[in-house]
Amino acid sequence: MPAVLIPLPDHDFDTTEVSIPWKYFTGRGIRVVFATEEGRAAATDPRLLTGVIFGRLGAKPDAVAAYRKLKEDGSFRRPITYGEIEPKRYDAVLLPGGHAKGMRQYLGSRLLQEKVLGFYRLDRIIAAICHGVLVLARTTDPATGRSILYNRNVTALLKVLERTSWYLTAWRLGDYYRTYPEYVEDEVTRALGSPDRFVHGRSIREPLVVEDGIFITARWPGDARAFAERIAERVTAAGTVTAAMDNRQ
Repeated sequence: MPAVLIPLPDHDFDTTEVSIPWKYFTGRGIRVVFATEEGRAAATDPRLLTGVIFGRLGAKPDAVAAYRKLKEDGSFRRPITYGEIEPKRYDAVLLPGGHAKGMRQYLGSRLLQEKVLGFYRLDRIIAAICHGVLVLARTTDPATGRSILYNRNVTALLKVLERTSWYLTAWRLGDYYRTYPEYVEDEVTRALGSPDRFVHGRSIREPLVVEDGIFITARWPGDARAFAERIAERVTAAGTVTAAMDNRQ
């Protein structure tokens, strides 16, 4: 059975970017394993369940319903630790996003970056959406001294989305939408080596999934379903090969 690892922070991850892929994967027979820093069950950003401001900007009903079911999943309730991650056991790693400050625990984890480097060295599928692409931008390949995303075509949370959300809510929520002083798009673009490598897409209304070798990236919750579908297709195709390799070990 193909398997996907989803690392999470202790709290504040994006509801849609986790629950929709989980629902899609498990519905297609793909095993999902969750990991947190110390093996504690994670929790989504609570504002996304009820609406960030005036009942708006939150997760859509289907994502909230999926999250309610996700909370009963055994792997979600009993995650492994970052230290217990063995990349060879998985066909892919999925790095979700989220913008509230609790995400910093996960986005800045050097241990998690080391584990992601293990997936990279094994040529396993590495998928990231929204802020999750920062983990890849910050993961350095010792052979080059550069990010593993260098010279790759990727996307991530668009500056226009991050800035607009912040402008609309700062009067009441302060820097809730600013995870870091630097915009996600700017940090990811610096890691690529060329601004031409960052893909914006034609419209935010049209789902965008960017693939470059083992990397699969997307921009925001609106891309989550198409993102999950593409990962599932790649994992299912690669899973047979991975299983055969693991059986020989």
